[in-house]
Amino acid sequence: MSVQWADAVPNLLIGLREGLEAGLVVSILLAAVGKLSAGATDADVGEGGEPKRPVSSTPVWLGVLGAVMLAGSFAAVLTYSTDALSSRAQQAVGGVLSVLAVGLVTGMVFWMRRTARTLSSHLRGDVARAVSLGAGALTITAFLAVSREGLETTLFIWTAAKASTSTVAPLVGTAIGLAAAVVVCWLLYQRAVRLNLGKFFNRTAIALIVIAAGVLAYGLRDLQEAGWLPGQRWIAFDATAHVDPNSWWMSIITGVTQLTSKMTVLQSVAWIAYLAVVIPAFVAAGRAAASAAPPAQPAASAAGASTSAAGRGKARRWERLVASRAWPIAGVLVIVPALVAGLVIALLPSPSTAAITAVNVTGTGCGQGWAVGHTGTQTFTVTNNSSKSGEITLLDSSGAIVAEVETLGPRTTATMSASLGPGQYSFACLMGGVSLHGAPVQVSGQGQSATMAVKRVTVAELTGPNNAYQTYASGILARLAGDVATLRAAVASDDWAKAKIGWLAAQMDWERVGASYNSFGDAGQAVDGLADGLPAGVNDPGFIGLHRVEYGLYHAQSAASLLPAVDRLANDVATVRAKLSSTDEAGDPTNLPLRVHEILEDALRDHLSGIDDQGSGMAYPATYADSQVTRTVLGEVSGLLNARMPRLVPTINAQLDTLQAALLATQSAGQWQPVSAVPLAARQRVNAALGTVLESLSAEPTLLEIPPTQ
Repeated sequence: MSVQWADAVPNLLIGLREGLEAGLVVSILLAAVGKLSAGATDADVGEGGEPKRPVSSTPVWLGVLGAVMLAGSFAAVLTYSTDALSSRAQQAVGGVLSVLAVGLVTGMVFWMRRTARTLSSHLRGDVARAVSLGAGALTITAFLAVSREGLETTLFIWTAAKASTSTVAPLVGTAIGLAAAVVVCWLLYQRAVRLNLGKFFNRTAIALIVIAAGVLAYGLRDLQEAGWLPGQRWIAFDATAHVDPNSWWMSIITGVTQLTSKMTVLQSVAWIAYLAVVIPAFVAAGRAAASAAPPAQPAASAAGASTSAAGRGKARRWERLVASRAWPIAGVLVIVPALVAGLVIALLPSPSTAAITAVNVTGTGCGQGWAVGHTGTQTFTVTNNSSKSGEITLLDSSGAIVAEVETLGPRTTATMSASLGPGQYSFACLMGGVSLHGAPVQVSGQGQSATMAVKRVTVAELTGPNNAYQTYASGILARLAGDVATLRAAVASDDWAKAKIGWLAAQMDWERVGASYNSFGDAGQAVDGLADGLPAGVNDPGFIGLHRVEYGLYHAQSAASLLPAVDRLANDVATVRAKLSSTDEAGDPTNLPLRVHEILEDALRDHLSGIDDQGSGMAYPATYADSQVTRTVLGEVSGLLNARMPRLVPTINAQLDTLQAALLATQSAGQWQPVSAVPLAARQRVNAALGTVLESLSAEPTLLEIPPTQ
């Protein structure tokens, strides 16, 4: 069994740090007991006249055992309770627990930062008071001191393991971290080594905060997929086509930070905001704690204060009840958590074992283990026993998708549920770029309502819509050539007002072509490229195209300097027209589904962010033109979409109406205005409308996804 060591790093660090915290608490408790025991002799006499006896450390270990049992029981309930839930409920619970774990760990990090200097004296005082009451009180004191650390550690390790793409590696990392913590604590207790725990906890806290940010992002993604939070389809970035998730460097990044090659806007914003707020606050808390640190007291004085504090206060009734009952109390602390956990697990609703089928995926096989099917709801536990991450789908006889696990990491298991009707079904797996197909399975039984299958589109089905798009784009490019000729005439006559109008008309027509995300290659970049990356920036000879002309018009450059740029633009537009049907531009039908979604996504990235503004501020007319071409290409694929999700196209068209109305509302007296001149409320309406339509559009590429074998 291989271990993805990059996935083990976060839990190794968590296990080491949290284990050292818990071990430090236990060491302080044992040291306090040892000190009290060393100070007691048979000649000392207690309040009842009996001789004082050395204090045993057994109650401390009994309390620690109870805390360990509580943490283990909690882990068992977390694991078995989520396994009994549906896929969506698992995502909801996992998301809530991830956010809760981040909150607890963040609070713990700040608590340790604030109280590290007084923790030892506080625990020694608690021990002294418990010893004065009895062994049972000492057991409960140890239990309470350690159990909080145990519960926090369990929850954070569980959520961090869930956020990982592996199962074995996080457990191995946790075991190594906890074992190392035990060894270090034992050496510290024996004074065999010296370690500046303050520096250790402060420095590892930063790494823990980074891990917590990743767990937070993962938890929010779970809540989005469960439908509890919006924005599941509003993708901030998707580098899956350019980044191999199985590469060693990507495995390290994902394993340590939980960042993935595809994240939503909410995930990205939350990750950045959490780190931007928590790390500076943590540093500031350390400075405040250092400045507020009390002056050191002499040892004798401190000891006297502890003894005095221990003697103050009358024992409560429950303290008197447990004072001398160490073993019964220990039995309760050990047995009750196990009994409660067992009862909770036993009462959990679970589907009949007959409805659950274990399915295996290997490097050479897909869907192994499923041989007999029945109509109705069927649940599969899919285990990836290969060394690659991949996508697993259940297909009907027509090749339509019935159920899907988008990403399943090596050595992990996921649940897949579907309502099956009579017919033939099979599994298909895409593992690290290798397509595998399982044997078909005949499902028999009475006809029941089945899960709606989403049929994958074929290249042949996209060819017609893509040809229609090329015809449309060819007409727009012809008009663009005329715009450039008009622009040249205005520049040549030094009529800058007409030149700016001509440039805007050309820019909007180029946007209406729909050449988003560099989809027209180098020829498209020549028409609409930016100066980014050029040695001399906007003054570099390689800065050409519409944005070069925009820069000159809005920075008072002469006609003599602009005319060569306009002439070059005319030639580059002619090149795009000549190569339109090539695969470098619009000839590949498989790019059409992405084009539908990416045109407005490109507008958000470049126009509304101001990245491509060279002085005009004309982000809104450019975005308006993008909304027009989006409606056009959406119409080209509407027939395919209506067969898969009938309400999607009408919904997007209604949202495009709202977006276009918001964009037109930014005009003044029918004229487009720079973004800086538009009121805040109008800008906010545009942003909200664009976000809404982008979320709906993000479903389209998945519905029209080309199978890997085509």
